[in-house]
Amino acid sequence: MKFGDTPLDQATGAILAHNLKLGGRVFKKGRVLTADDVAALREAGVTTVVAVRLEPGDVGEDEAADRIARRLVGSGITVAPAFTGRASLFAAAAGLCRVDRAAVDRLNAIDEAITLATLEPDTVVEAKQMIATVKIIPFAVAADRLAACERTIAGTPRLIQVVPFVAKRVALIQTELPGLKPNILDKTAEVTRARLAALGSSLLDEKRITHEISKLTPAIAAALKDGAELILIAGASAILDRRDVIPAAVEAAGGTIVQFGMPVDPGNLLLVGRVGAVDVLGLPGCARSPQVNGFDWVLRRLLAGLPVDAAAVRGMGVGGLLGEIPSRPLPRAQATAAAQVSPPSARKVAAVVLAAGRSRRMGTLNKLLIGVDGKPMVRHAVDAALAAGLSPVVVVTGHERDKVAAALTGLPVTLVHNPDYAEGLSTSLRTGLAALPAEAEGTVICLADMPRVNAAELARLVGAFDPREGRAIVVPTRRGKRGNPVLWARQFFPEMRAVAGDVGAKHLIGAYPEAVAEVEMEGDGVLTDIDTPQALARLATTAKIEA
Repeated sequence: MKFGDTPLDQATGAILAHNLKLGGRVFKKGRVLTADDVAALREAGVTTVVAVRLEPGDVGEDEAADRIARRLVGSGITVAPAFTGRASLFAAAAGLCRVDRAAVDRLNAIDEAITLATLEPDTVVEAKQMIATVKIIPFAVAADRLAACERTIAGTPRLIQVVPFVAKRVALIQTELPGLKPNILDKTAEVTRARLAALGSSLLDEKRITHEISKLTPAIAAALKDGAELILIAGASAILDRRDVIPAAVEAAGGTIVQFGMPVDPGNLLLVGRVGAVDVLGLPGCARSPQVNGFDWVLRRLLAGLPVDAAAVRGMGVGGLLGEIPSRPLPRAQATAAAQVSPPSARKVAAVVLAAGRSRRMGTLNKLLIGVDGKPMVRHAVDAALAAGLSPVVVVTGHERDKVAAALTGLPVTLVHNPDYAEGLSTSLRTGLAALPAEAEGTVICLADMPRVNAAELARLVGAFDPREGRAIVVPTRRGKRGNPVLWARQFFPEMRAVAGDVGAKHLIGAYPEAVAEVEMEGDGVLTDIDTPQALARLATTAKIEA
């Protein structure tokens, strides 16, 4: 193929490379110039044009694109005729678009003039959706290069295909533990039903049973007897081991465990089992959310009739970091209704520092103003929150509000006063929560009399926080004992504001066990509050105290 300035006496049959305007007439690029066109150009005073002249062995752009595209057409794919060197392929029906990435790379490496662009492998597509496009960049390509592309396609019969979804009867079994609220189970059923509907399947049945092997095993057997072709198990407690309740019940029902765990986040704690010919999935906590997670990746394959073995699951790591993608899509049926949640690295977590108490157990001293290693006790708690990147840091004052505020001079905090502080801790909690901005996805409730809690420990709480994965209440522990401060997701704020008396929200931890994540700490600071002279004396053995 020759490209460049072409004398008019050689331009007949050449392909015009750029638009050319002569008076009121436009010769568009791609036009094959005729003898009459050349005569008109000569009459207008044009002596040369930028054009392409094909040589022996060249194949025109449309023919080349058509040949490649038609070679690619396979199961579940249709193709449109090429135009201006582009031929596009479309899904014949809804399904899973399968792409051999390595084969596409090999084809695109043959010649820079020949390109194939496809959707990401395992993309869910609708009928008539474009799944790939072949584009010939110049006006022609060499025949030998085109033949090399055709050989590559012939050597990879399933280079691209659309595997249609097959409607299956799916059973959902949910297990329960004391404190697990029915509305959580209701939401899980609703979200699961929507997920299946988006992929052309339906929920055959939903059962709720106690989280015990002896209860779950017969429930699996009953689902099989009822004709379930896929069984989903949403456990009240996350699966932590192959010997845990759900995998043990699968095996007790005569099944096998194919794979526990997957390199997709959220979704790590997925279990793939099989009883006879029926797949059984133990769901991760994030499956209760409509947002895409590792469970979706496996469910799509199963409903497309594709096998899911250990190798398939373990091969999902590249691209499996879903939690870091702010725009990751939701299942179609839920996309418009679901609230957007920021990825963990961008979570908006605030701090509420409770500093309103009267220090009655300390005697005449206001414990929050006691100097610890050169600064007031309350300032330790606030400094840790700021250093951990919590924002905003709201400090609730009450008793001796001016002195507490003075102890925090120069710090970028929001001070809010609780005039009802004498009525108990709940009033300060309510005051602090009311001061948080709407964009705060969660907050750490910090106690101002815990000067040994450091910024690194607060950062660990935030790092574990992920409501989509079922980690909506993050509790620090030391040698297995729960301590403070606790990080709470916004979903619990209404119930926290409803607490009355001289108590906090500790009871909600027991009420929502499925939402609790424990983070073991290296020091005793999360267990150490300084609310008595005896506690202050113990602190004095390791710190300089100025009462």
